[in-house]
Amino acid sequence: MLEKKFTSNFEVTNGANIVPIKRIEIFSPEEWELFTKEYLEVLKDDYVQIDRIGGANDNGRDVIAYIEPATVKNYKWDCFQCKHYDHSLHPSDVYVEIGKILYYTFKKDYPIPEKYFFVAPKGCGTSLSKLLTDKDLLKQKIKDNWVQSCETKITKNADVKLEGEFLNYFENFDFGIFKKTNIKEILDKHKNHPNHIIRFGGGLPSRPKIDEAAIDQIKENELVYVQQLFISYGDESKTKYESQTDLQTNLNYQNHFNRTRINFHYAEQLRNFYRDSLPINTFQDFQDEIYNGIIDTVEDSHDNAFKKIKASEQLASTLQLSSNPLTTVSIVNDRKGICHQLVNDKKIIWKDESK
Repeated sequence: MLEKKFTSNFEVTNGANIVPIKRIEIFSPEEWELFTKEYLEVLKDDYVQIDRIGGANDNGRDVIAYIEPATVKNYKWDCFQCKHYDHSLHPSDVYVEIGKILYYTFKKDYPIPEKYFFVAPKGCGTSLSKLLTDKDLLKQKIKDNWVQSCETKITKNADVKLEGEFLNYFENFDFGIFKKTNIKEILDKHKNHPNHIIRFGGGLPSRPKIDEAAIDQIKENELVYVQQLFISYGDESKTKYESQTDLQTNLNYQNHFNRTRINFHYAEQLRNFYRDSLPINTFQDFQDEIYNGIIDTVEDSHDNAFKKIKASEQLASTLQLSSNPLTTVSIVNDRKGICHQLVNDKKIIWKDESK
């Protein structure tokens, strides 16, 4: 009997959620190569550079993971061959790929990889998995199937016969470099890539509340917007404020100053907390939306700079922003804090004392 449950708005709009292990099965071959490259980009401690060169002229290499820079003679590298099929890989699916590595390393087009991994959404089948654990058996199977699977399929320019010097190279080749991959492990590692949520959904993680009591001493990265606050308070009150201590004479300014510093720290937290969970420039795009939403108000005439701040903060709090993924996790504090990040970045100014 089917379990009874409420239907969510997400399901009505987007259909039932597809778990990652199933979603990868509907990737295009190009998406599969890009996904594999993203997985490798997470392994920063293992590789110095990742290149995707899959295509008609890849010479048997889809994604290259450099252990050493390519400028080093006989550089060390791992090869990740992406096979997006509707079935787990059979030996016949990979014979020609192994043949290409043999042929092009024999020709010295590139060094022999340290390891060569087959990456497929449904993994390697039982027969291929067995071969990949027995390099002597793998070698014999490739030799037995060379004419049928490799000889005329490695390059269009010539038949690659297993004879002469090439046969000698074949016999001395280490077939232990060929490996299978664990798809569940790859998916788990990919969670650390900025594109993971874009590819698989699942929403952004919750972030902790800031300990407001811990926001005490003004940091160096706050000096620009803090100075603009002092100037703006003085613009309204006609009193010169040069430090936080000076604000003790005006409770209204003191409270606003404290709230503003909290808001700024929330905006900084928003910038940093989701940096590794979203594509590059996601926060910048969100900040730009706030800027574009308030800039006309910033440039309008106001009785004084403090009123300009209040009007801009109020507008930022109510802007209708829907296109950016940070919209779903941002709070009013973030939006007000971004106003002061924009001041810090000198994109807006509350009062220009040079005029």
